[in-house]
Amino acid sequence: MAVLGKLNRYSDTGLLLMRLGLGAMMLVVHGYPKIAGGPEKWAKLGSAMENIGIHSSFLLWGIMAWVAESVGGLFVLLGLFFRPACLLIMFTMFVAALHHLKGGDSLGTASHAIELFFVFLGLLFVGPGKYSVDKN
Repeated sequence: MAVLGKLNRYSDTGLLLMRLGLGAMMLVVHGYPKIAGGPEKWAKLGSAMENIGIHSSFLLWGIMAWVAESVGGLFVLLGLFFRPACLLIMFTMFVAALHHLKGGDSLGTASHAIELFFVFLGLLFVGPGKYSVDKN
């Protein structure tokens, strides 16, 4: 296992790969379809805020969700405004998980949002690594 131990010196490379993969997937798979959905989809998406007691401004909240997932995904990819982007994505994943669970979906259905919440929580603590625009 000495070979695997040598990977420790490449932790910043690992963070770069994680940022590139997660950021690109968040932007392309989650963010872009929400942007392309238009105002009706945004309002429907924003209605998930009812799960945390907010019963108005659904269009605004839907726009905030696609901003978090698209712009936030781009920022994660670049390592720019990294920690605020992680927080925005975490909040979005929290609301998504609640929406699934309160809507009667199984834990398995909500698990993707829950897993992403914890991945971005970990990244919040670790930071973007040295191969990032933020570099801290």
